[in-house]
Amino acid sequence: MAVAFASSPRSSVGLEWEIMLADGASGDLVGRAPEVLAETSARPAEARYTVTGELLTNTVEVTSGVGATVADAVDDIVEGIGAIRAVTDPRGIELLSAGSHPFAQWFRQDVSDGTRYRTMIDRTQWWGRNMMIWGIHVHVGVDDVRKVMPIINALSVYLPHLQALSASSPFWAGERTGYASNRALVFQQLPTAGLPWPLDSWEQFEGYLADMTGTGVMADATEVRWDIRPAPRWGTIEVRACDGMSTVVELAAVAALTQTLVEHFSRELDAGRTLPRIQPWFIRENKWRAARYGLDARVIVDAAGTQRHVGEHLLDTVERLAPVAEDLACAREFAGVGTILAEGASYARQLRAADAANGDLRAVVQHLIHEFRSGPTLRDHLAALGG
Repeated sequence: MAVAFASSPRSSVGLEWEIMLADGASGDLVGRAPEVLAETSARPAEARYTVTGELLTNTVEVTSGVGATVADAVDDIVEGIGAIRAVTDPRGIELLSAGSHPFAQWFRQDVSDGTRYRTMIDRTQWWGRNMMIWGIHVHVGVDDVRKVMPIINALSVYLPHLQALSASSPFWAGERTGYASNRALVFQQLPTAGLPWPLDSWEQFEGYLADMTGTGVMADATEVRWDIRPAPRWGTIEVRACDGMSTVVELAAVAALTQTLVEHFSRELDAGRTLPRIQPWFIRENKWRAARYGLDARVIVDAAGTQRHVGEHLLDTVERLAPVAEDLACAREFAGVGTILAEGASYARQLRAADAANGDLRAVVQHLIHEFRSGPTLRDHLAALGG
């Protein structure tokens, strides 16, 4: 089964951000995406963002255009959020983003119209209806299809790092789960979701698709829901492992880390070097550790089984790859990884908000609403860093 991989600018960036719609007073989710989408469908001619629906009517997704830099893509996202707020603010609807909503119940949510969504729910039943999850997707352009699977395998070593930085789902349906990212373990219950299979070449990926479509498991490549997957239509590698980011500054930091890693691995291949890989069982264990412990996890970082604190390994990575980030004009966004490590990821901030409110999860929702609305814009953040 031949699958064409589109041409895209090397290390270009595209972002997708799934955003919850909540009642401003109660903080509970509201299924008002259809009216928001109807009001945002007429975009300015020059707009590069898009606003679309998702599985549930309590969610809208903002997608950037193709950015030469992380800042370009984030600018598109911010413009799209502004267009959404022009609709939601007068209606008393608030916006927030995290991997899960702290107390909403799945059985009170409505599924969006659309054959694709209805088909998935019909097949997956209870697990599908429980997909009250929100995430970000980061696309990075790859200039040669032969690089795609080797880079995905190498990126899998850094999946726990990306997952820990973005972890923002410590609560689920009103319960404290004990996990930094409960979303990570819920999402993998869907067919074709979870960790990527360790395939060595594009031909092997084509073989996988032939097997899966030939047996009716999926219709096409868009139904591959791996934590990292090829996106043939766009000519990108798409990282889907991350929980929803609670602020735009954190979104930019994770996007910069992803872009820098992909470009670094691409350069290694250009130089004829073999990319790092670790055993699939180590990758699986790392995913669980990052989901459970977040930035406190110890992860396995090489085939020999060396274990490092994920934060310390991230700091080493940031220092080692800083020249690549400079070349990509995302050095300041890339440095935001250190800010997350110093100040704590969203899951930790949510837990602190819950403790301060004696466990009242309504306070956690208001905390998330406040962060999403009042947190620094990327431009403000970069200006504070000196330009």
